[in-house]
Amino acid sequence: MARVPAAERRDELVNAAIRVIASRGVDGATTRRIAEQANAPLATLHYCFQTKELLFTAVFERLTERYREVLIENDVHGDLVVTARAMLRGVLDWYLESDPEFASASFELISWAQRQEEHPAVTVYNEAFNVVRSILARAAAGQNVPPETIDEIGYVIGTLSDGFVVNWLTYGDRSRAAQQAQTVVDVFDAWLAVKLA
Repeated sequence: MARVPAAERRDELVNAAIRVIASRGVDGATTRRIAEQANAPLATLHYCFQTKELLFTAVFERLTERYREVLIENDVHGDLVVTARAMLRGVLDWYLESDPEFASASFELISWAQRQEEHPAVTVYNEAFNVVRSILARAAAGQNVPPETIDEIGYVIGTLSDGFVVNWLTYGDRSRAAQQAQTVVDVFDAWLAVKLA
């Protein structure tokens, strides 16, 4: 049997942790279940991640990176309104098109993180807001938009997308959620029109 490189094995374990967290919650995500999901010996998991918390930190890093990628992929390099709308629509579409396990694991972990001393979910949100802020600030260049307005737009993008995904995960109806995504974008457009008037 060929030896799996450590980086590849770590990646497999993070993916397995996402699947187990999505299906069983954080409390049900035992190291044994995660190792079994990754088809790896338990000792390998403990070699790659000395504690479950370190594994969860790696999962948070994966979530942060993927969210950052989605935001950057949806930077259309337009004006502020066009760019903000494209980012929100891109995030909503990503949630609809991606594996529901990823979204479910994200929310499970964020709920868990709120009860931890260092509250690692703050890192995920801060990183997302920093990326959104930088993209929106560039899009607003020359439009005389105050920095606090840029922050408000970023906050609304985050809030609308979070609310959307919780609703979609609750009902699990992809076609209905696709229609609701357009409603969310329409609400955002109306809010932007008033905010930037």
